[in-house]
Amino acid sequence: MSLKDWSPPSLPSRTAIRGRYVQLEPVGREHVAGLMEAFAEDASGRMWEYLPHGPFNHAGFVAWVDTARASPDPLHYAVRMEDGLLGGTLSLMRIKPAAGSIETGWLTFAPRLQRTREATEAVYQLMRWSFEAGYRRFEWKCDAANHGSRRAAERFGFSYEGIFRQAKVVKGRNRDTAWYACIDSEWPALKDAFEAWLAPSNFDANGMQKQRLGDLTASILVCRDPVL
Repeated sequence: MSLKDWSPPSLPSRTAIRGRYVQLEPVGREHVAGLMEAFAEDASGRMWEYLPHGPFNHAGFVAWVDTARASPDPLHYAVRMEDGLLGGTLSLMRIKPAAGSIETGWLTFAPRLQRTREATEAVYQLMRWSFEAGYRRFEWKCDAANHGSRRAAERFGFSYEGIFRQAKVVKGRNRDTAWYACIDSEWPALKDAFEAWLAPSNFDANGMQKQRLGDLTASILVCRDPVL
């Protein structure tokens, strides 16, 4: 396939991305207190199980934020929810303009953000920015043992691409990495699916969804995860 009419996209800049329910703000010291408050909701520490960092004390988190805010890749965002509170962080990473490839990762969602439409829109806004900027491929990778993340990838419309065995050592454990991606030719259908799901009309008075996102994205998947 010729790419003679395609040009490598620009790197993402440290600017906020605004959606219907969330605003993604490049992470900085001003987010420390709000994020620590959100993370404190996770008394069991389960949200850190598959992450290479955390949990943090205050000084440790300040140090992490100082490193994160100086990093162009990963580019970390704080997720500001509809009520104005912070709910967690996520990033754009492994940014390769020459290949047109970019990944979302380091999803660190506190209980208040998990399983909400804000969480879904946070991922969608990074996907939207990436494809509209001209990237050809948007990736999702996770610990193969993290079935929750694998289900989320499929729900978001990422096609399964396989397992990289013994890819990393994380917190003293082996990590096999599950790979997923969506590509630019799938983006129009993905955008329609997300916009339909995120529409206010898709939620009842109690905020419960009427139509599932996974049903809207199922036909876009090129390959499904055989484990799910």
